[in-house]
Amino acid sequence: MKECNACGKCCIKYGSGGLSVTLQELDLWQEDAPKLLEYVNEGQIWFHPTTKQALAVCPWLELADDTGRYHCAIYFNRPDDCRYYPSSIEEMIRDDCEMLEPKDKRNPKQAQKSLALIMKDSWV
Repeated sequence: MKECNACGKCCIKYGSGGLSVTLQELDLWQEDAPKLLEYVNEGQIWFHPTTKQALAVCPWLELADDTGRYHCAIYFNRPDDCRYYPSSIEEMIRDDCEMLEPKDKRNPKQAQKSLALIMKDSWV
């Protein structure tokens, strides 16, 4: 399994109101990043601040450079749904995650162990 290469697929795929936010995250954002609260609608995130229409792509996803890679403008305040992604090999296969290698698809149990090592700091 490769390290994340910042392809942005996960951030692009999970727009359109597919992510939620916890009360704890809302409290944290109130203190540290109140601008994020404008994009919350009924416990779901990434909605237009005035129209309340779901945004197709996370509003904090920014193109890093001309390589087509991305970075997260709110990385340190990102929601838990983002912080803990990816959580399973099945999820990564579904999302066409570029961290996966052919060997990971052939041996998903070993790949899950590799993922756990890579994500150990995020999943705590």
